[in-house]
Amino acid sequence: MGRYVRERRLLPLMEAIRKMTILPARRLVQRVPSMRDKGRVRVGADADLIIFEPRQVIDRATFREPVRPSEGFVHVLVGGILVVRNGKIQEGVAPGRPIRARTGACYGL
Repeated sequence: MGRYVRERRLLPLMEAIRKMTILPARRLVQRVPSMRDKGRVRVGADADLIIFEPRQVIDRATFREPVRPSEGFVHVLVGGILVVRNGKIQEGVAPGRPIRARTGACYGL
């Protein structure tokens, strides 16, 4: 979002969010039926929520430091549990679950 929306202005913010949420879920739903409940906020959905500051979001990972966290994400809730609170990763919290295709292959989404 930082580079393509804010810096380069190649995408509007809402289009970038759509490309990161609902579009991948729709693309995978035929192979992974549980994707019907991903990428959207509605009653009954598996909505993981992110509260972010659009003017500060930026990816800091590099080839030398691939796990370096992004910046600008204020809160991240996974399964209703805060994994990032006030911009700080919460240690020892891992509520996510793997997403599996019908064949049992794990996609780790």
